[in-house]
Amino acid sequence: MAGRCNVGLVLSGGGARAAYQAGVLLAISRLLPNPESNPFPIICGTSAGAINAVALAAGASNYRQSVLYLAQMWKQLHIADVYDASLAYFLKTFFHFGVSILTGGRGWKNPRSFLDNSALRGFLSQVMQLEGIQRSIDQQALRALALTASCYTTGMSVTFFEGEPSIQEWARHQRMGVRERINLDHLMATSAIPLIFPSAMVGERHYCDGAVRQMAPLSPALHLGAQKLFIVGLASQRPDGVERRTQGLEPTPAQIFGHLLNSVFIDSMSMDMERLLRVNHTVSLLNCHEELAAQTSLHEVDIFMLNPSKSLESIAYQYAHEFPPVLRFLMKGAGGTRQRGMTLATYLLFEPGYTRALIALGYKDALNQKEAIMRFLEL
Repeated sequence: MAGRCNVGLVLSGGGARAAYQAGVLLAISRLLPNPESNPFPIICGTSAGAINAVALAAGASNYRQSVLYLAQMWKQLHIADVYDASLAYFLKTFFHFGVSILTGGRGWKNPRSFLDNSALRGFLSQVMQLEGIQRSIDQQALRALALTASCYTTGMSVTFFEGEPSIQEWARHQRMGVRERINLDHLMATSAIPLIFPSAMVGERHYCDGAVRQMAPLSPALHLGAQKLFIVGLASQRPDGVERRTQGLEPTPAQIFGHLLNSVFIDSMSMDMERLLRVNHTVSLLNCHEELAAQTSLHEVDIFMLNPSKSLESIAYQYAHEFPPVLRFLMKGAGGTRQRGMTLATYLLFEPGYTRALIALGYKDALNQKEAIMRFLEL
């Protein structure tokens, strides 16, 4: 960890889109002089990015082996490993919603969510080696791991972290950092997309996806001591010609819901990036005046950000046939299998064809930025 203790990895959320991050991390292993050495002592993740973060942190003592394991996990993933997409489940769910609405919630309790992700907990319990996190810290291959979730009870954005004893908890407006031993409850909480998946409990409080109300997604890494941030985002490029073809058309339900998901997972990251760049600019001006610079604790943070170079909607469109029959029928009815409504599918299509394509794209994008990444990581 010597020489790179200040580099923080930030993995944003985005459901099935997070397979892209596995490809990026795998490509980086090719650039390392010693592929076993972890270049990211501080690892932060939200939602599906948190799952990638945990897998990487648990195997931080052998970086290449952990990213190979992570990529293989994504390549073999199926929707059935994440949520129930059977006909029986949807018939029961629609009946449940109907009875609940007609009786005002008295005949049957309000449904917790549209999809049931209990399968995800079982899958994660099999593939995640959570005991490896503390082992990585003890071996000084990892400084800290942090996952963020949003608390329904308090309205706070809570970052749960496991790291070196010297790291202190923090509290800011509507956000806080809490030291805890990371377990499956934290993983389920940070990935509980509201309405789509049910809330998850950590202790006695209910939590949902960490991207919700996360106004400063870059701050956990900075609180943990990072001075440089390597960010793997999941903002999709707009499909070619989509604006011209869809101008004046009424948005479909799937398009509307995809728009909402983009607002949750992407917008806060973009805003925080802009804020940090403004701070960097301010600090650079202050550095020209030693007396003023000495009066502030602000410092410049070097940033490298990588986003998909292609439209994820276009990729999902090629693999929409991989949705189970019932879900494909429902997505079609909601306009979610047309190219202009594929944003929702980019989040929900946990199937090998799509995830493998995203891994390949992430791998290619990272290698295309080889020189810049090597300079940033000081390799």
